[in-house]
Amino acid sequence: MKVALYSQKGEEKGTLDLPKEIFELPFNKDLVHQALVRQLANSRIAIAHTKTKGEVRGGGAKPFKQKGTGRARQGSTRSPHMRSGGVTFGPRNDRNFSKDMPKKQRRKALFCALSEKARNKQVIGLEEYKVETPNTKAFSELLKKLPIKKDVLVVISEKNLSLQKSISNLSKAKTILAAYINIQDLQKYDTVLILKDAVEKLKETFLQKTAKPTEE
Repeated sequence: MKVALYSQKGEEKGTLDLPKEIFELPFNKDLVHQALVRQLANSRIAIAHTKTKGEVRGGGAKPFKQKGTGRARQGSTRSPHMRSGGVTFGPRNDRNFSKDMPKKQRRKALFCALSEKARNKQVIGLEEYKVETPNTKAFSELLKKLPIKKDVLVVISEKNLSLQKSISNLSKAKTILAAYINIQDLQKYDTVLILKDAVEKLKETFLQKTAKPTEE
């Protein structure tokens, strides 16, 4: 897969070769959806919390005597059907929303999402971007010269504080390390701007297999 490659000045410099193992897979809608649901569920935090009848305050004495009132007998004001009583089957803050998914399926879903972006010409390459001090205006001017319609996800190989700070003030742009690229960000941002050295980092992270130790 080849995509357009641009220089830091916004000039087209040719094409950037992307690994076919990552950027040429057929799109699997169900697999990508499953991976996205898993990521959203695993980032979910249970906040809502209700108390059971064993946790609410009060209930030490009977609300009224057992007989002679004409009312149904009651033993505690903490019962769920009583005012200010406990809640039955209410939300609890110890609920676990996490979902699991095999590593190979997660990785394939990521490749499917990247491949679909590349097929739709939503992936462009950047030769390099060198800056000594953060400069949001300069990077904003660069984005205007590139074929970006909406927003952009900038994929870098390693931490670059000057570049990251230059982009952090832009509402429609975000930086992410190649090793941490994920389904949610790919779905959120329309265009992927990948630096040339970040492609090698993608190969190193997702394609290279760790060598097995030799038996002595």
